[in-house]
Amino acid sequence: MVKRHSVSPVVEGGVLDRGAYEREAQARRAGGERPHTDEHCLERFPRVVAGGDQFLHPRLERLVGALQVGGDEVIARNEADAMGREPFAKWHANHPEVHLGSFADAGRHGELLVNATNGAGSIEALRSAAGDLDGKVLIDIANPLDFSRGMPPSLFVSNTDSLAEQIQREFPGSRVVKSLNTVTADVMVEPRAVTDGEHTMFLCGNDEGAKAMVAGILCEGFGWEHMLDLGGLAAARGMEAYLYLWLQLMGALDTPMFNISVVT
Repeated sequence: MVKRHSVSPVVEGGVLDRGAYEREAQARRAGGERPHTDEHCLERFPRVVAGGDQFLHPRLERLVGALQVGGDEVIARNEADAMGREPFAKWHANHPEVHLGSFADAGRHGELLVNATNGAGSIEALRSAAGDLDGKVLIDIANPLDFSRGMPPSLFVSNTDSLAEQIQREFPGSRVVKSLNTVTADVMVEPRAVTDGEHTMFLCGNDEGAKAMVAGILCEGFGWEHMLDLGGLAAARGMEAYLYLWLQLMGALDTPMFNISVVT
């Protein structure tokens, strides 16, 4: 029997239970149900609740490092879109509830931060918020791309270290979780755009509670149904090195709209 690997945190203590979610998902499929609904995610991931009826940020049209807390939103960067989507100014006009701010503003405001900066500038950008990172969950979706020799890019750190580990060492009080860096931005926020969501998202980190929170956000916020916890943050070395294969796959498929599914 082919088994798809998934992971979800159980309610008690935020401990990641790799088997319970998959057994439940298989049972739901056998009964003709989708393995996840928004209500199901909220039941499985209570850490997504920020207090009362406040929830960490629901699905955005694009992942741009935003977080909703108490009705306000902060964006940590403003970059032109390279994939042919509408300019930010037009997008922002349709989303006036999103407030622009500096990296330091985002660091002060957010209970959870997303590092969606260029990997080469990630640590410098995060230093702007360094005084506000202690105790906060930091989802690192960046890749350590080196374009000094043109295309295709290489990695400026690999094998014995990773960008995620460098960030954790630079900001030891933060709770870094690596995830979402193995897919293009559109798939990050809309996993069902590829095979109706039947593919795998990886995550790793040294803090089990932080991984539980991130898994809940990916499920409830974006609709990721299959997540595989790779363990400690050193696993980010493999996640970042996957870039080489990802580039080859994009060239062969002539589209960035794909992902892989882990089965046994």
